[in-house]
Amino acid sequence: MFDKKNIIAVLLLLFSIFVSAQNDTIKYDVGILGIASTGSNSPFWLQSKSYGKISSAPTSAYQLEGIYKDYGKKTRLFDYGFKANLLIQTDVTKSNVYFHEFYAKARFSVFDLIIGSREEILGNQDSTLSCGGFLFSQNSRPIPKITIGIEHFIALPFTNGFVEIKGALTHGWFTDNIYDQNALLHHKYVYLKLGGKLPVHIQYGLDHVAQWGGNIPGWGKQPASLHDFVDIFFGRSGGSDANRSDQINALGNHIISQSMKLDIDISDYKISGYWQNLSEDGPIRVIWNTMNIPDGLWGISIRNNKFPFVKGILYEYLNTTDQSGPFHDKDGVIYGGIDDYFNNYLYLSGWTNFGRTIGTPFITSPLYNTDGNLKIENNRVQVHHFGFEGEVASYQYKLLSSFSKNYGVYVSNYKPMKPNTSLLLEVNKKFPKFWNLEGKLSLGADFGTLFGNSVGCMFTIKKSGVIFSY
Repeated sequence: MFDKKNIIAVLLLLFSIFVSAQNDTIKYDVGILGIASTGSNSPFWLQSKSYGKISSAPTSAYQLEGIYKDYGKKTRLFDYGFKANLLIQTDVTKSNVYFHEFYAKARFSVFDLIIGSREEILGNQDSTLSCGGFLFSQNSRPIPKITIGIEHFIALPFTNGFVEIKGALTHGWFTDNIYDQNALLHHKYVYLKLGGKLPVHIQYGLDHVAQWGGNIPGWGKQPASLHDFVDIFFGRSGGSDANRSDQINALGNHIISQSMKLDIDISDYKISGYWQNLSEDGPIRVIWNTMNIPDGLWGISIRNNKFPFVKGILYEYLNTTDQSGPFHDKDGVIYGGIDDYFNNYLYLSGWTNFGRTIGTPFITSPLYNTDGNLKIENNRVQVHHFGFEGEVASYQYKLLSSFSKNYGVYVSNYKPMKPNTSLLLEVNKKFPKFWNLEGKLSLGADFGTLFGNSVGCMFTIKKSGVIFSY
């Protein structure tokens, strides 16, 4: 039985939840867009930062209708949100209708729970100008999953705000079923930031992902019990029901990403430098001592609040050509080379979703393969990437330019290097006096032998508004 004190405590908790839920707003957005381009594919940057919404077809049209609620004030003890976005996609070969985003989320104090598919930015890279994180980018469709943890940095008690942490645990489901059926996703991460009120902040992050379970053609149903989840969590080898390779190595397809970041605030300027690395083979070493240390994503961005004409400038260098060397083993000695990023012998389509790489889009998505191969055929690349954004006469603009050299994969048959240049100019403006419409014009171009030459245009019209408040 509840005594009087317990009843009062429950009533106070319910009251705080009720009060925290006031002054919320349900919103909607509706948008249409179309692409027309030359060549056999739409330009790289018109499609590679769209979370898989935009087809690689040279001509396509889309309609997106959504309803959503965001979190309210950060001071609320409890809050919730949701989103449902229906995408109608049409190109010259097919039509498709699906919920691009469909999720519900809740926050209690500093803890987050999210269930469903949503667009998100993972990693320490610049959120708008980056060519994409090494392990996670904006290139592929969201994966349905359950995430629980602390998604945003919080200060540790008794550190006066100097030490901040965030971290989460995710369980997801691959639904593309292109090769393996019903494979599972495991992802966990932890990030540490030091600096507090100082103008300099140092950040270190560790991400661990794994593909596991499912039904593999020729291999059958893969281990997916609670005991197997524990093995996946700790990166341990499989049991007697796993295939021979997973009994020797770790169960499933594992990727580790380490990252570091330095932020410096100087007056109206913020300078950020970051570094991301991947490890697909053991032993796992600290980021500055990995076997594939020449590989990684390095970036520097400068942002300011003083000159709106140029709000942000970015340069990134991506290298994936080392892969711990050209030999996995030699003369019976195991070196652990030929990391073959994002490919896997068992999960044939590798670290992809619906034909697109989940990580950096410069590791070329299998959807570009002309031979029907499901594996990634180009994961040894060198990229120089530049980004600019700002505002001129209330028009927002973004300019991206990327220059890549593409060496295919480590194989015995030599293939010539394929250069490629990808460009994007994007201009958008809101028109409050015209039904609160927002218009965006995007011009993209590719030049080179990787995708072929292509020039294209994408035009978007979007309207957002409030359904009701409560």
